[in-house]
Amino acid sequence: MQARFVTIKAALLDDIETGRLRAGEKVPSENQLAQRFSVSRMTARRALTELVDEGILARTQGVGTFVSDNRPMSSMLTIRGIQEEIHARGHQHQCEVLTQQTIPATATVAQWLGVAIDTPVYYTLIVHADNAQPVQLEARWVNPQWAPDYLKQDFTRLTANQYLNKVAPLTEADHIVEAVMPDSDTATHLHIKAAEPCLKISRRTFSARGVVSFATLIHPGNRYRLGDHIAFDSRHNGDTL
Repeated sequence: MQARFVTIKAALLDDIETGRLRAGEKVPSENQLAQRFSVSRMTARRALTELVDEGILARTQGVGTFVSDNRPMSSMLTIRGIQEEIHARGHQHQCEVLTQQTIPATATVAQWLGVAIDTPVYYTLIVHADNAQPVQLEARWVNPQWAPDYLKQDFTRLTANQYLNKVAPLTEADHIVEAVMPDSDTATHLHIKAAEPCLKISRRTFSARGVVSFATLIHPGNRYRLGDHIAFDSRHNGDTL
């Protein structure tokens, strides 16, 4: 028979994994858990303590116990490929190439790439996963002039970002970060509900020769976050924020 504290742990983990309890939210107290599962406070406390020790929960003295924010964090200022980010966490990267073809540039894509509307451009749609859990839907449009062999690549072995950096080294980039609601296809690809908010990064990358690619990178909001550390020159203290 399974120990009662293990049952409580499993129930809390299920609430966290399904999104009923989100990062930063307060979890039920020892008394509430004891009442819900018909156990002693000591049993409820053991379940909470083990989850705290495992880094799943965080306890604040006199305030309560909260779900830890362990979502992967990506740099807002440094351009790193998704595979590199995942490997840096000691996790396994997997990807699925959904689309790999030539298409006419829409007005939006043409504006970002600096080409005429309906110009043939290369397009890929790829889902990236962290330990088998989808964390990014990458839609990328590439100027064939700067990467003519783009569509010949096996992007399950070499990411689009890695390949483009090899044939047209990155010199600068523009990007916009915004919160969006996913459409039905995006929700399906990322294994999330249609009402689950996402982070969307729109990024244009340049080489010394011109604009190489435009990409939209969509991440489930409950599995991803953005952040960075900025060092300021003390000589310009009043000029930055």
